Amino acid sequence: MPNLEIIATEITYKAVRSSGAGGQHVNKTSSKVILTFNVEQSSGLSEEEKQLLNINLKSRLTLHNELILECSETRSQHKNKELVFERFKEIILTGLKKPKKRKKTKPTKASKFKRLRKKKIHSEKKTNRRKPKL
Repeated sequence: MPNLEIIATEITYKAVRSSGAGGQHVNKTSSKVILTFNVEQSSGLSEEEKQLLNINLKSRLTLHNELILECSETRSQHKNKELVFERFKEIILTGLKKPKKRKKTKPTKASKFKRLRKKKIHSEKKTNRRKPKL
């Protein structure tokens, strides 16, 4: 389990001007929050957890193994910061889940019988379409 308290100190936040609703106010305030987190340099994650995140979050990480999230849902910078951190926690925790190993199963007798019956019906359908031999 990752140490979220240490990870929270390694996150960097940046506030930038947001687009969208707000009228003239939007041109003066920086309400959009950008969160960056470097997976490789984190001391709150073990080596195994870093490898898991690199595999599971491959499409979300930059070339320097940074996770970048942004939030501009509300007009409040503080609320956006809270929202982006909650989203970050969800992404990290889901990225650390190990997939369950698949158990090999054999087809049941009923499924084998059903497949063979369908195959026989299909075969008969095809043979009935042929021209009769004279």
